[in-house]
Amino acid sequence: MPLAVGLGLVAVALVVYTVAHPYRFYNHFVWQADAFLHGRAAIDYPVAATDENHGNDFFQDVLPILNSDGTSTGRGLVPFPPLPAVLLVPFVAIWGLATNDQLIAGVLGAADVGVAWWMLGRVGVGFRARLATAVFFGFGTVFWYTAQLGTTWYFAHVVAVGLTLGAVGVALGRDPASVDADNPSPRHCGDGAIASVRDLIDGPQFLAGLLFGLAGTARLSVLLGAPFFAFVGGGGTWQRRALSAGLGAAIPVAALLLYNLVATGSVVHPAYEFLYRQEALGYPSLNYHADWSIEDLRYIPQNLQIALLSLPVLFPDHVPAALGGGDALCAVAGATRGLFDPTCPIALPRDTGMSILVSSPAFLLVAPALRSLYARSRLVTGAAIAIVLIALVNLMHFSQGWVQVGYRFSNDFIPFALPLVAIGAERMRQHRRLVGGLVVLSVAVNFWGVAMGDLLGW
Repeated sequence: MPLAVGLGLVAVALVVYTVAHPYRFYNHFVWQADAFLHGRAAIDYPVAATDENHGNDFFQDVLPILNSDGTSTGRGLVPFPPLPAVLLVPFVAIWGLATNDQLIAGVLGAADVGVAWWMLGRVGVGFRARLATAVFFGFGTVFWYTAQLGTTWYFAHVVAVGLTLGAVGVALGRDPASVDADNPSPRHCGDGAIASVRDLIDGPQFLAGLLFGLAGTARLSVLLGAPFFAFVGGGGTWQRRALSAGLGAAIPVAALLLYNLVATGSVVHPAYEFLYRQEALGYPSLNYHADWSIEDLRYIPQNLQIALLSLPVLFPDHVPAALGGGDALCAVAGATRGLFDPTCPIALPRDTGMSILVSSPAFLLVAPALRSLYARSRLVTGAAIAIVLIALVNLMHFSQGWVQVGYRFSNDFIPFALPLVAIGAERMRQHRRLVGGLVVLSVAVNFWGVAMGDLLGW
């Protein structure tokens, strides 16, 4: 039964994510994979459109490589961590620059739904809570928009989410005591001892760390969730859990730093700072500050407002042409508004982002789970710490993911939030209608958001 349900969820997600996905041309990772196949890190840039491909001269997120006299070398560096491009290498080897990475993202996204279903089976909740949480993840969070769009930034999220879900699932499977949200764990942090050097590393926990580290080579901010693996996993003590997972994660992270060093001469990719200056000066309406750092505490208030308080624009008088509306005036006498009318809508998603509590209200189910902080559940404590750390660093970042539907940076902590949603849903089992209502509302909002995002050309 669980296997059939999981396969059913994957099948539904595969159809939903791939049948009507738009084509948006932002395929940095395809160009990066092509460069890898030619034995270099730098992509051909800028390249005008041809009959074979759409070119890349419109890409913004590329650091041009210049000659000493300031002229272009015809090459550029993509700043994003390279794992998504590595995964595309075999496809680009076959189809070249015509590779449809957005379709591949949809397929991988559907697989991520299956991984989430498997992981939730290790949380120790009932079937209803597990199913509600899986449906919420696949169709009630920004992951739906992420997987069906699949452009550069979203492709990276799809890769990172799947690997992180796998890491969390491996850790949970090795440490069933950590999943009991209502009773103290018999293997609480600090209990037990390491018998010998031979017992220093726990194999499955090492694998969890390896998967987690790989996720970081797709989305760097995911790595802030590392404390989770000191609380949850095999090993018997927090020291052994942390060491085993840390050694596993260190391998791909070290490879990433080596890649940056070889490709750019610096362990920190210089394109990030270059692009920050470009965007800070190029988009004054977004309230960026060129005199602040790319990660700055002063960005937290405005970014927190987006993450928690930003609402759709209700009954807009007009929709600018830049947002796909053609400046159609909704205030004209006799104009009829529509829920899915991009020229005269009832509501318009904000391209700078919307509150996660508006776009995914079932995240409120995390609250009942938080009753088990530290003393009662290592899982709840570790997940809560991971979520806070990832969210904090993302809120310090100058950009919050524009252009987007919902709040796409929430993808970074969704793998750690899902167990808490499942535990909260289980604790609310006497209020199934409320739980179901929150999930259904989340799905409905994201259906509207995905549809409007596509209609607006986002």
